[in-house]
Amino acid sequence: MGKAQSDAWQGPLIRLQGIARRYAQGAENTVTALDGVNLDIAAGEFAAIQGASGSGKSTLMHILGLLDRPTAGAYLFKGKDVAGLDDDSLSELRNQAIGFVFQSFYLIPYASTLDNVLMPGLYGPQSQRKLRQRAQELLGLVGLADRATFKPHQLSGGQQQRVALARALVNGPALLLADEPTGQLDSVTSVEIMNLFRRINEQGTTVIVVTHDANVAAYASRCIRVADGRVVDADAVHVVTPE
Repeated sequence: MGKAQSDAWQGPLIRLQGIARRYAQGAENTVTALDGVNLDIAAGEFAAIQGASGSGKSTLMHILGLLDRPTAGAYLFKGKDVAGLDDDSLSELRNQAIGFVFQSFYLIPYASTLDNVLMPGLYGPQSQRKLRQRAQELLGLVGLADRATFKPHQLSGGQQQRVALARALVNGPALLLADEPTGQLDSVTSVEIMNLFRRINEQGTTVIVVTHDANVAAYASRCIRVADGRVVDADAVHVVTPE
């Protein structure tokens, strides 16, 4: 996807049409994880996908993040149907357009904070000088400018999640996807991390947080509720977000 097309696109960032995901279970049985999901996500939204365990929200996140392919339906990203992309093209789009933050931080244990943040950009179009400058700026954004040489084991859980957040942003993605990003954090640190997500969204990045926690979902301006593989409520819900 060229830059000119990305800049000119005026429709929703994401459009899902009749998305289904089925998994074979044995020779004759199938399990339906998603069943006919229709969903639009506008550029610049802060949305929460909320649902109980087994609701299909994690499968939905994997499809949104191009980590899995739907069994049926269309997925339009900036107007382009990604279903026809081969694995290499999907990987390139995912690396350049989507940043990921997970419950487990997935930092490289022997690498410094700065090197962890740099990692997704090493094979991208940015020069090494600009990439390093951006990584340092992002560490400043998440409050870790003075921890650039620290290894993950020298950081608290909240600090490790901040590193993961900076890493997710290093390629300047259009979409930031977070899967239970506060699941391993205490309540005070969770508030700090969610306020960072809100700040990043205010700077223009589309943010989708997948969570079972209503307190986390309350930070979003829209809550998309999933149950039994279907979106049961996708209306905009303007909530009073925690301070």
